[in-house]
Amino acid sequence: MKQEGDDGRLFFRGLQNRSHEKMKLRKRKSTLYLSPRKSTERRGDLLGENIYLVLFTIALRICNCFLVQTSFVPDEYWQSLEVAHHMVFNYGYLTWEWTERLRGYTYPLIFASIYKILHLLGKDSVQLLIWIPRLAQALLSAIADIRLYSIMKQLENQHMAKWVFFCQLCSWFTWYCCTRTLTNTMETVLTIIALFYYPLEGSKSMNSVKYLSLVALAFIIRPTAIIPWIPLVFRHFWQEQKKLDLILHQFLPIGFVNLSLSLIIDRIFFGQWTLVQYNFLKFNVLQNLGTFYGSHPWHWYFSQGFPAVLGTHLPFFIHGCFLAPRRYRILLVTVLWTLLVYSMLSHKEFRFIYPVLPFCMVFCGYSLNHLKTWKKPAVSFLFLSNMLLALYTGLVHQRGTLDVMTHIQELCYNNPNKSPASVFIMMPCHSTPYYSHVHYPLPMRFLQCPPDLTGKSQYLDEADIFYLNPLNWLDKEFHSDSTLPTHLIIFSILEEEISAFLISSNYERTAVFFHTHLPEGQTGSHIYVYERKLKGTLNRR
Repeated sequence: MKQEGDDGRLFFRGLQNRSHEKMKLRKRKSTLYLSPRKSTERRGDLLGENIYLVLFTIALRICNCFLVQTSFVPDEYWQSLEVAHHMVFNYGYLTWEWTERLRGYTYPLIFASIYKILHLLGKDSVQLLIWIPRLAQALLSAIADIRLYSIMKQLENQHMAKWVFFCQLCSWFTWYCCTRTLTNTMETVLTIIALFYYPLEGSKSMNSVKYLSLVALAFIIRPTAIIPWIPLVFRHFWQEQKKLDLILHQFLPIGFVNLSLSLIIDRIFFGQWTLVQYNFLKFNVLQNLGTFYGSHPWHWYFSQGFPAVLGTHLPFFIHGCFLAPRRYRILLVTVLWTLLVYSMLSHKEFRFIYPVLPFCMVFCGYSLNHLKTWKKPAVSFLFLSNMLLALYTGLVHQRGTLDVMTHIQELCYNNPNKSPASVFIMMPCHSTPYYSHVHYPLPMRFLQCPPDLTGKSQYLDEADIFYLNPLNWLDKEFHSDSTLPTHLIIFSILEEEISAFLISSNYERTAVFFHTHLPEGQTGSHIYVYERKLKGTLNRR
């Protein structure tokens, strides 16, 4: 009996100990028992990453923004800031794309919202109107950079993610474009963030609804944004077991919501129902009318465009393509697919392939990560070569068209006692920004260059006619002194050809701005400002 009692006590004691162990396990799961180090790390996170990394990236892109003081292409102003300025302040100029409803208001609405807030606060100075939108774009690009780092840390490890991050940050073309108010820049930002949620093998952040919503938004902003995502979405569909559910519960609802939002926004501002995405694709792809603005041979992206955009990253990209695991093959396929599709269109530009540049950084990072003997020289070469090019293109090349706008601002704000000024920009059309960089209803004019939408043979726009015989055009256009503008802005290459007109009309050069070391076509190395001096007034230099 005693032995049985002892056995019973041992049995109950064992149950009590086991219950106590379970209680301990439950306590360990509580956040109260986390180590101080882990708790500190969790509080120090921002966007899922170390707060110092995030703040460094944001600070870098802000510096990036202020160190890009040059112009790239007209669309960074004429398809965003100029439209936003017209939306909020009810004066300005809308290009033919808006009268033909080829562009949507979704992207300009972002900057119009910023302008409206500044206006309501009474802070709508011209400098804030110029820089706040660019700073907003810089912030979005910084978020995209962090997301690229995060996805690589999930797929590989922190060491590998750092090399991809380094390649992304020191890319000269990314530096040149990522703070500009271009639809291509926003397309690139949305593409990187969407990739973060895309179901890549090994990803811990996959979310089909989020990535598809971002892709749909990119398509609304710029319809050709769908091109890089065709192979990625097809791969997702192919690997999905519940294909019908994917179509019915994700593809169709997300597409419907985003397209409806786009239709409503454009209905408000156009005043009628318009499917701008169809109009855009019809003009640029189906009718291929973009050739009006220039055409290149089919191989241009492979022989010039892609190598120029990659720059000194190119050998590392090629090396990385042979080293990267099989699961990254879809990213390489996406890059090649995008280059091939854009190669079929006659009108080609460097910025069109910008959205796939971050994909290339993955392979460049793999290359640097696997280098042994030559790693330090390779890293130094990559950094220095890209920074030199980034600083030159950001601070020197094609800066005159922005500097001259500062001069025009002075005509508006620094000379209240002078007679009203008027400006005629006699340069290739859309060479400069317009009212978004003046913010004053100053009478201004530029040479028009809308494409022919009627099918006329040997069509010439106003700019074409002007450059055929500038002197003759000026004599016909300004038949009396009363119609002459007070200021003319020209490229230096035009000065000699119209010198007779300048002398006879009493124009005197008052300002010179450096533009580029590489003049081409109808541009020159400098921009000249001419002011008309009335007879009897003192000449000023």
